Amino acid sequence: MKKITLLLLFCFVATGMKAQSDIDALLAAGVDDAKRFSNDYLAPGTNGLMHSMNAGWFNTADAKPLGGFELSIIANASSVKDENKIFTLNVADYENIQFVSGSNTQAVSTILGENDPSIYIEVEYNDPIFGNQTETIELPSGIGSGTADLLPTAFIQGALGLSHGIELKARFVPKIDTDDVSLSLYGAGLQFEMTKWLPADKLLPVAISGLVAYTHLNGSYDLTESSGIQGENQHVENNTDTWLFQLIASTKLPVINFYGGLGYIKGKSESDLLGTYRVTNGILTSDSIVDPFSVSSEVSSVRGTVGTKLKLGFFRLNAEYHMAEFNAFSLGLNFGFR
Repeated sequence: MKKITLLLLFCFVATGMKAQSDIDALLAAGVDDAKRFSNDYLAPGTNGLMHSMNAGWFNTADAKPLGGFELSIIANASSVKDENKIFTLNVADYENIQFVSGSNTQAVSTILGENDPSIYIEVEYNDPIFGNQTETIELPSGIGSGTADLLPTAFIQGALGLSHGIELKARFVPKIDTDDVSLSLYGAGLQFEMTKWLPADKLLPVAISGLVAYTHLNGSYDLTESSGIQGENQHVENNTDTWLFQLIASTKLPVINFYGGLGYIKGKSESDLLGTYRVTNGILTSDSIVDPFSVSSEVSSVRGTVGTKLKLGFFRLNAEYHMAEFNAFSLGLNFGFR
């Protein structure tokens, strides 16, 4: 019999927290139950992150000429609604879980929420010596209602004008590599201005462009020192991939401009609990579990964008707002030459 510890371990790692109790003493409802809970618990956080990752890709529809460039520091954040902080847990969907309160369904915290007051479940397992046993555990809270209203991301981004209204974009986060955490992000995009192909381009007061952009996030968290469970090569890996397809329109004024558009975001985030975990079934016996489970979430959402940009020589400042499943905003500090 597997441990519910695996579930708690996965969730607490995802929030950057340590389990506050002796997780090696928590007994299992089973890997299937752990996977089901983890998927519902994590999905709002990973979905919101994918929306945040796709803000800030553009600040105008006016593509740069050949050799024109812009270097940007971009800060994004997607907003979290109350409905993203909870999900309904129905014990009928689980094999070995019951609420201590006796209810069949209850609203419990996602990774973005908080259980206040605490919520307890009773898990059932079969001990080879003592037979059918139960254990009461506390469900994990998320990062809390006060701090989970925004999901931030930040990038360094560059744009280079090629020719004929085509602009190449790239963004990245310098690799973070510590004893426990490894994180990297990169992305690339291609913007093409359709109004550049018209004979009267220079006379038009507006520009219209299309944009296709891809972003990849890869992260790993080493659990060797923090899991509380014996084993080898214990770690969590996350791979997130998103695509953005965007139609953009903007004004073409000397100092202050306005832009907006309609876009479509599609993405998938996969998180894997990997390694070998030797967990106890009771007092005398144990099982080795290899690569216990993986969970994933997907987004597929239309979004609308409005923004403004201020140009002062080489210096540009822009701000924008996106309306989608997870609303988001972005601020950009830009330096460039056209």
